Amino acid sequence: GFCLNRHLLMLFDCSFESGNIGKVQAISEFEYDISIRGDTNNPSYRVWFYFSVSQVYKGQRVIFNLINCSKTKSLYRLGMTPLVRSTSRPKWERVPTKNTFYYKSPRHKKNLIVSWGFHFDREDDVYYFAYCYPYTYTYLQKWLHHLDAMNFSFWKRELLCRTVQDRRVDHITITSPQPLNDRGQPKRTVFISARVHPGESPASFICHGAISFLISDHPLAKILRNNIIFHVVPMLNPDGVFLGNYRCSSMGYDLNRFWLNPTHWAHAPILHTRSEMLKLAADPNVHLDFFIDLHAHSTCTNSFMFVNASSTAPDQLESAMLFPRLFAVNDRTFSLQNSKACKDPSKLGTGRRALGEFLAVSPNCYTFEVSFFCSVDTKQRVTPYTEDSYLDLGRNLILTFIDYYKLHPSQVPSAGVSGLSLLTNAAQMGAGGSGSIVGSQSGLKNDDKKPKRRTENAIVV
Repeated sequence: GFCLNRHLLMLFDCSFESGNIGKVQAISEFEYDISIRGDTNNPSYRVWFYFSVSQVYKGQRVIFNLINCSKTKSLYRLGMTPLVRSTSRPKWERVPTKNTFYYKSPRHKKNLIVSWGFHFDREDDVYYFAYCYPYTYTYLQKWLHHLDAMNFSFWKRELLCRTVQDRRVDHITITSPQPLNDRGQPKRTVFISARVHPGESPASFICHGAISFLISDHPLAKILRNNIIFHVVPMLNPDGVFLGNYRCSSMGYDLNRFWLNPTHWAHAPILHTRSEMLKLAADPNVHLDFFIDLHAHSTCTNSFMFVNASSTAPDQLESAMLFPRLFAVNDRTFSLQNSKACKDPSKLGTGRRALGEFLAVSPNCYTFEVSFFCSVDTKQRVTPYTEDSYLDLGRNLILTFIDYYKLHPSQVPSAGVSGLSLLTNAAQMGAGGSGSIVGSQSGLKNDDKKPKRRTENAIVV
């Protein structure tokens, strides 16, 4: 998907991993309508976008209109804005709120659209715009390969299966070589999965942060490895991630609706993950306590959890809420108030419901959700999530097992480190670079200092 304006030589492109853009129409030399390409074989899902703009000139000012997002209820109404980076400034930043508008457009049949004004300040740069921070399949594979080369005694990476398009689905096991825990008892077992919905990239950052802490030299990480066996499937839908889909696999299936009846030909990652969990649950020597499926949410703020509701066993629900309560103490962005039991019939095929209620794997089955945009504190202060804060969420999730299993040592250094570093190059994930793209946007003006909606001519460029 690309569009070349022959007069202005502005080039739109998404022919790279996780890229997504559909039709681009030049309304004028200052304004472009952009359509999101629907998910592969399931075009009803149109949320994730990730595209580049090049061949611009210094000082060029443009309005982009994203005209066909499939969700009418969106975090854009709360102030979320697209992300932007460029080749010389690879750190992702948000387009300023004052330049972004979410409104019903008369020119687009009164559909809700997202518009943002942008000032291109460097001619030689390629600019990238995205719905959220990208985390690609290739990056994950390079990182796991790097960790393989470290030859950790507590690390094992296995091929769980291959997808329809022949991509790896990895199964990671992290635990110390000793078969028993520090108390001479069998270790407990925790299973974590992520990225069943490919557009929910924050889930990968959380999973990355969790793994990064578990393999670290931190004293608490060593205690966790000595007492718990962690199983991690970091990317359940690599085909969808690679293709730039929001919710579906390459065949157009929402894989998180097929945990009850997966097939090998269409839902192999779900089938093999479920089989692995059932094998663990059936082993009398394994104590499987948790299944946590990591997601991102497109309409809510903060992070929170869905737990399984049980009308016949209220004590089970009370027990299941213990972990979210402990997590709320460890992470200030986690909302216990938003965490709740869910019995929605449409969720019967999800991992949490299928494994927790119907397959009786464990009472502690959770869907962990985090906002694509921000956390809001008790004073209603908004703090946008960043790559580092998503990583910190993963670390704090893992630290909560210290509290849950009462593994506190008598004396250890503080675990309050923040901003776990991504092992990546600057160009791909946004480390390094000079200057700020956002700082160059001050030249864009509009009459309303706190705009929420606009008419067709509200941006002056």
